[in-house]
Amino acid sequence: MEPRRVRIGIDTGGTFTDVVAVDEATGRTTTTKTPSTPADPAEDFLTGVRKVLDLLGLDGGAVTAVSHGTTVATNQLLEGKLDRIGFITTEGYESVLEIARQSVPDGYGNSYFWVKPPRIVPADLVRTVRGRLDHRGDEVRPLDEDDARAAARFLRDAGVRTVGVCLLHSYANDAHERRVLEVLREEHPDAVVSISSEVLREYREYERSVTTLVDAAVKPRVDAYVRNIRERLDDIAPGVPFYVMKSNGGVLSAEEVVHQPITTMLSGPAAGALGAALVAGAAGFDRVLTCDGGGTSTDVTVVVNGEPALTTEGSVGAYPSKIPMIDVVTVGAGGGSIAWLSPEGTLKVGPRSAGADPGPICYPSGGSEATVTDAHVVLGRIPPHLLGGEIPLSVDAARAGLEQLGEKLGLDLERTATGILEISAWNQANALRQVTVARGLDVRDFTLTTFGGSGSLLACRLMDVLGLPRTLVPPDPGNLSAFGLLTVDVRNDHVQTTISRHADLDLDRVRTVFGELEARAREALDGEGFPRARQRVQRSADLRYVGQAFEVRVPVADGDLDGATVDQACQDFHAAHRMLYGYDFAEDPRQAVEWVNLRVSGIGPIRRPDLVELAPADGPVTDRAVTGSRPVFFDDWVETPTLDRPRLAPGDVVHGPAVIEEFGATVPVHPGFRATVDVHGNLLIERDAR
Repeated sequence: MEPRRVRIGIDTGGTFTDVVAVDEATGRTTTTKTPSTPADPAEDFLTGVRKVLDLLGLDGGAVTAVSHGTTVATNQLLEGKLDRIGFITTEGYESVLEIARQSVPDGYGNSYFWVKPPRIVPADLVRTVRGRLDHRGDEVRPLDEDDARAAARFLRDAGVRTVGVCLLHSYANDAHERRVLEVLREEHPDAVVSISSEVLREYREYERSVTTLVDAAVKPRVDAYVRNIRERLDDIAPGVPFYVMKSNGGVLSAEEVVHQPITTMLSGPAAGALGAALVAGAAGFDRVLTCDGGGTSTDVTVVVNGEPALTTEGSVGAYPSKIPMIDVVTVGAGGGSIAWLSPEGTLKVGPRSAGADPGPICYPSGGSEATVTDAHVVLGRIPPHLLGGEIPLSVDAARAGLEQLGEKLGLDLERTATGILEISAWNQANALRQVTVARGLDVRDFTLTTFGGSGSLLACRLMDVLGLPRTLVPPDPGNLSAFGLLTVDVRNDHVQTTISRHADLDLDRVRTVFGELEARAREALDGEGFPRARQRVQRSADLRYVGQAFEVRVPVADGDLDGATVDQACQDFHAAHRMLYGYDFAEDPRQAVEWVNLRVSGIGPIRRPDLVELAPADGPVTDRAVTGSRPVFFDDWVETPTLDRPRLAPGDVVHGPAVIEEFGATVPVHPGFRATVDVHGNLLIERDAR
């Protein structure tokens, strides 16, 4: 008999680390969770690997690959824990970070009150060098190497070990930046350096500068974290391929990811969106809103035709980033989100979270501040334990904490708890509106897919608030992000700014640039071990109307690049512009179209796990799956049946009120709703016609 082989996906969150192993022969998955220790996420990773292998009765020799979603870079940026960074730029551009985009958040009416946040590099650590290229990359004035040496020595003597280099028009020609990098290596060999022509070959000096500086800032911590895991993973499964999730919906080997750490900024949320897209697509839904609720935050994305929306206008915390990333909106509304009183005496929820340590009041070592989880447990919406009994929850402690908060508000226990849940639901609803209504999409056309440990707890309320037709809850929703990691191809993105009006487009030049980008993409996939026959490349371009400040991305067809291909891309741009903004100039010859960036994505496909169909079961659902009942508060206290989700079978219908429980998640079905089980074990929640 052939030995069992498994692939493992591990997603490290702020509260729990989720683990999924898929059997490569049968496609069956095994899942588990372990509490996170934010001080040492690498230890959680290894604990998770050992735990799932013990469950399967296997050793490290059975593992064929490990994929990982990490929040190391994200958390460092959100918490603002950046070391001192040096910045080398072209003479005359020393204030590029100060000037930024000359915009004030919430408009100029806010300019009296807005305090400009500190720059990522203080003015005294910015150094300039003489030398100039034009926008085509032609040298106007040679690089002054004495300036470069002086800058390197200054940063070395100041004890600055992290440096970003962004010279004017280096997206068109990287010669000057490469020379500055050589000088830095000679004069300041201990420095960690990022140069913009390696991070982002795209115009817009401010965004390119900040993206490069963020890459440099997260490099030491991501490097140390990934190398630490790689060394310790070798003790369990020597030499096993180790992939890290990227923000663009692909993975990259750990060896490569340390050279481009900024690409991991939205590592975890991206995996969840892809896993949800796969599960919802198999269930027959191609327009999906994903809602990933964890202990600290909720991440939402929009999926159309099975593909999560991508953006290059994203940011993490205060730092804009132009790298391609899945368009995720994150809101501080998780199970651990703390309820607090504003100075005006009103109730607020989040974004501060009790996390895993100390955790909600009801946890064994819980904190002293009431959280969303405490509200759920007091109202009976979740059982008095988590992870199948691994973490007991104290209902009495949670009740005491909520009563204390309610006294300050003049509210009874039930109104305090439902108030906390209502605010949390509206926080999540507003995030879902940002990825739909704010993008010109009708939220009522979408199926909500909820997952994560806390993502499904408010599903029925979100359907009411947003007018959604249905909610899909995948099996084992708490581990869907880790499952998503096993569905992801290796992917690398390459971009080159090449500005030209459509009418004047030089096809030979476009062919040459696409050829260079494709060669770089294939070379990267060669290094990842993919034979040329299995590699795929996708071309796209950013277009705009002349005079516009921002572009719209459209696909560019494969095959020979001729006039018909670029004309089709232009027509696709008009259509995409109309969908996004409600108008276009397709019929107006006076309004010229401009090509701005050419892009190539190199894709190394992997084998996806099979979605296993559930076997039918005999007998009524009440005999098979009901485990008991407890009082649950919806609009009033009502004795509510509890059901064990693994015992449900295809075709089962559960009418609310009911609470469906499993190892890593709970789904309250409110009165007036019903949950139907499909062939893959998904719960489809809809309004009950009865």
